[in-house]
Amino acid sequence: MRIIFLGTGTSHGVPALDCMLGTFRNCRRDLYLRRRADRYLARTRASIAVETDEGTLLIDTSQDFRQQMLESRLPRIDAVLFTHTHADHVHGLPDIRSYCWRREGAMPVYGSAETLAELRASVRYVFERPEGYVGGGIPSLEPHVLDGRPSRILGLTVTPIPVEHGPLNGCYGYRLNDVAYLPDVKRIPETSKALLADLDLLILNCLRPREHVSHLSMQESLAYVGELAPRRCLLTHMTHDIDPAVHGRILPKNVAFAYDGLAVLA
Repeated sequence: MRIIFLGTGTSHGVPALDCMLGTFRNCRRDLYLRRRADRYLARTRASIAVETDEGTLLIDTSQDFRQQMLESRLPRIDAVLFTHTHADHVHGLPDIRSYCWRREGAMPVYGSAETLAELRASVRYVFERPEGYVGGGIPSLEPHVLDGRPSRILGLTVTPIPVEHGPLNGCYGYRLNDVAYLPDVKRIPETSKALLADLDLLILNCLRPREHVSHLSMQESLAYVGELAPRRCLLTHMTHDIDPAVHGRILPKNVAFAYDGLAVLA
């Protein structure tokens, strides 16, 4: 499989509007100004695409979905996994309509019961389209609830990984064969750790060096890397506090920071 990092930023994106509005005083690593010379320092909201022999699986439709598709020139999407319904992970959903037009039948979308219920409530017009409606403004979706058991999707064995992230009860990461994607997590329960053994690649959120109430700090992320012992790890969902030129020096040899546009084979 081929994994494309469409976005690697947190909910604010990098650079954040706060940097501009605060005349850059709070941009600790000066990434707002430095990204003009280095596009890899700009981070859109977190999402990946996974290409297999059977099609392309998208994980989350981020707020920056349209921009990410224009940048990546992704030619097709065949199914969508949702991790949870925070705005930065789902608010690009209406724009998936352009991909729905180019396929036969509705787009299959997957998530926990909580995630799909909240998604239905937030964009009700998408899920309750009138019978016989014809038009380009509404994507055609086919929701599937994932109950925690492994499923076969586009040739991949997809295993939901329940994680703790704020007050949510249905937030998932996913294991795709020997790759795991956990973009939003504060704690990995013991039962979920057992599902993450013998990974070739772990993709894990790493918000910032300082602690946060609902996301892993860099120290916490690296502690999980040490405990889970994947062969390699890429860190994502980062704020402007993460500076690869500085913090990259202290990462273990099998760990690196992902960036928007990075493509890796697994």
